[in-house]
Amino acid sequence: MRQTAFRGLMLATCFSSFLFVTSAPAAPVATAQTQGVAIGPWGFDLPGRDTAVRPGDNFFEYANGKAVQALVIPADRTSFGAFDKLRELSQQRVRDILTSLPKPATDTPQTSDEKLAAFYTTFMDEGAIEKLGATPLKADLDAIRAVRTPADFARLLGTGQTTFRPTGFALGIMPDAKDPTRFAVYVDQAGLGMPDRDYYLKPQFAAKKQAYQAYITKMLGLAGWPDAAACAADIVALETSIANVHWARADMRDPEKTYNARSVAELVSQAPGFDWVSWLSGAGISTQQADAAKLIVGEPSAIIGQAKIFGAAKMPVLQAWMAFHLANSASTYLSSPFVNASYDFNRKTLAGQPQLAVRWKRGADVTENAMGWALGKIYVDRYFPPESKAKMDALTKQLKAAFRIRLENNSWMEPATKQHAIAKLDNFEIQIGYPKKWRGYDGLTIQAGDAYGNAARAGGFEWTYWLGHLGKPVDRDEWDMTPQTVNAYNNPVFNEVVFPASILQPPFFDPNADTAVNYGAIGGVIGHEMTHGFDDEGRKFDEHGRLSDWWTKADAERFEKLGARFGAQYDAFEVLPGVHLNGKLTMGENIADLGGLTLALDAYHASLNGKPGEIRNGLTGEQRVFLGWAQVWRMKVREDRARQLATIDPHSAPAARVNLPMHNIDAWYKAWNVKPGQSLYLAPDARVKIW
Repeated sequence: MRQTAFRGLMLATCFSSFLFVTSAPAAPVATAQTQGVAIGPWGFDLPGRDTAVRPGDNFFEYANGKAVQALVIPADRTSFGAFDKLRELSQQRVRDILTSLPKPATDTPQTSDEKLAAFYTTFMDEGAIEKLGATPLKADLDAIRAVRTPADFARLLGTGQTTFRPTGFALGIMPDAKDPTRFAVYVDQAGLGMPDRDYYLKPQFAAKKQAYQAYITKMLGLAGWPDAAACAADIVALETSIANVHWARADMRDPEKTYNARSVAELVSQAPGFDWVSWLSGAGISTQQADAAKLIVGEPSAIIGQAKIFGAAKMPVLQAWMAFHLANSASTYLSSPFVNASYDFNRKTLAGQPQLAVRWKRGADVTENAMGWALGKIYVDRYFPPESKAKMDALTKQLKAAFRIRLENNSWMEPATKQHAIAKLDNFEIQIGYPKKWRGYDGLTIQAGDAYGNAARAGGFEWTYWLGHLGKPVDRDEWDMTPQTVNAYNNPVFNEVVFPASILQPPFFDPNADTAVNYGAIGGVIGHEMTHGFDDEGRKFDEHGRLSDWWTKADAERFEKLGARFGAQYDAFEVLPGVHLNGKLTMGENIADLGGLTLALDAYHASLNGKPGEIRNGLTGEQRVFLGWAQVWRMKVREDRARQLATIDPHSAPAARVNLPMHNIDAWYKAWNVKPGQSLYLAPDARVKIW
């Protein structure tokens, strides 16, 4: 999904350590545990600080140093912190749900509960899967071997939407960014097996690229594909050519540059070498449907270049490329040689994960991926207390009021732009906990004993579900995240912010904890998502969610200058020696962090109603707000994973998410007596104030 579809607090990726999913407690609790370190009854872990570090030198270390030092990353994870601990709780609760469901009476279950149980138990029958070996791949491999013409190739890629086979290009059905009342068909660059174009093109990733070629050889050999080593070399060469024409991730963040409406005929004319009509047909979309809906091309030069590369490639190379990506995508549902080969490269080599997760954890994850909304409904019934929803509703109103005041008093916006900004904020919709209506799984066939087929059919069911949206009005009540996801997001085309149920627990939110800590944690999250509506991407959408320019030229120029100054601070931040953040790639999340923490502080001040804040444990209320935000980002990340995230993640590293927003906020200096000469000190005129 393209990056402008929605922006979350954390990046959801194929690596479980950064897809934070959890369950809330059955009733409000006063404490939480994070690998043996207690978060105190007032919501903050004081012993986890490193008071030998001055706040003005490194606030992340001051607030979190001892706690992070004590963290041991489990062997089956690439990072560890409060988020990951909550994910472990989530996995256990998902497992509890799945194992408590009644066993289906037949091999073809009918109800959602029966389908969940059958999907999970079939995946967990490791012995049966081992006996099958590579057999589940046979029909898909036969289809690849049968490809003879460019039309065959394109059509088979189109059917990748409903199988484990690759799709070649990314295809999505989403609201039209310029008319969010209707759905459009989006086409974007794709086709690479490594995380980013940089892995193919930059010298620092040469060892990863060599390991990738060895991995391709291994997977093709397991699949029974002839001449695996020679084919692997051809595949890496093909993908390197594709990487050369791909846009950089930072360039894909501009919603105006990635909105390029085309008719199918125009796409065929402008991007020759690939049979677009056959590709769309294979995906179930006719030319008439695509034209009626509107076809939107994300990265025109990349699409043109990739089509040319496919057109010039020899058919045996394209067939081998499809065969490898089939095996790679399906590996989770195959026998242990495939599972282990995929783990060795995708998780161990690329991200430094020393050990494969145990099977039940993988089973919980894949079942959730297949039928997440059915699990979500059970989760909400079991674990989400209504009082948390009510308290969250009150907090969001407070943050929204604080944002309005800040917009009204903005010093650098002209009145016309300010009026539009306030109208956009007033029109924000806020959804909390779970959607107003639930998705069903009628029509999804789950067959006991067919793990591979179940997963493929679940993916096909999802694609068919979205195909059914073409030609229909947009339903604004559909969510992009399940309730059991520890995350939150801003959807610019809906002009809404969404807070799934599972984020409403420590360290984000504890109804019994200190108010100031809650403002810094969940208040900062709320403000973060609201600020996304006014970051470098979100600001280009109006109060109705339409991609449109509502800014005066002078205000847009002032905003961009502020953003450039802010981004330079992140460009200078080293994640590892010689590895810097990309301020352009992380711009939206950085602006949201700064705005979120600023609004949290404003809302806390407003909640005092003119009274002085309480001193607790020798700390002022303002100090506790800053500590609440810092505690959310307690995390330790493996080196390979940190290097990977610096390349692909639009979110900054944990320490940067604490230190860099804070040293732009005047109140932080006063709260912690930060003086010139301390490492984080910025002169007043060097501090960036955007919102």
